[in-house]
Amino acid sequence: MECLEINELDKLLVNLIEAALYVAGKPLDICTLSSVTKAKPTRIQNLLQILIKKYENLDGPIQILKLQGGRYVMQLRPEYGRHVKNLSNRPLLKQGPLKTLSFIAYRQPVTQAYVVQVRGSMTYKHVRLLKEMGFIEKKKMGRTKILRTTTNFSDYFNLSRDFKTMKKQLEKMYEEINSLN
Repeated sequence: MECLEINELDKLLVNLIEAALYVAGKPLDICTLSSVTKAKPTRIQNLLQILIKKYENLDGPIQILKLQGGRYVMQLRPEYGRHVKNLSNRPLLKQGPLKTLSFIAYRQPVTQAYVVQVRGSMTYKHVRLLKEMGFIEKKKMGRTKILRTTTNFSDYFNLSRDFKTMKKQLEKMYEEINSLN
């Protein structure tokens, strides 16, 4: 393991950044981390690289990723998730809304009318919940609405913000899930 020599103040700042990423449970940007630590954004970026390298060197189940838009997230490595998911206190989404969300993500942009036609009348409740959680957005188009995922969805599920790339990532995930069954 590579030895990273940093002074006491930087060590404290790295620990604050690590604590912020852990507690947030969602991606944080440099400005947010800067406000927590009271350090300049350029210093935060340098300290984040130290923290990322620390987790890479640990080679454990936790990782810190840099996402598009200069945001950072602490998360469980995907290969560990399926083994421990039943230990989570509560899942983020129940099966119905999760299926609706995955359908929207894969088919986007998609009309709400089509999602209701395929997924059933419970879709209205699912869409309301997913919108409240910030995972989808609705835009009115005639008598229906167009649904698509948000950057919050992409960041939370560590997917590309580009729809074509996201679709390929989702296809790969579906293949992996089907191979387990």
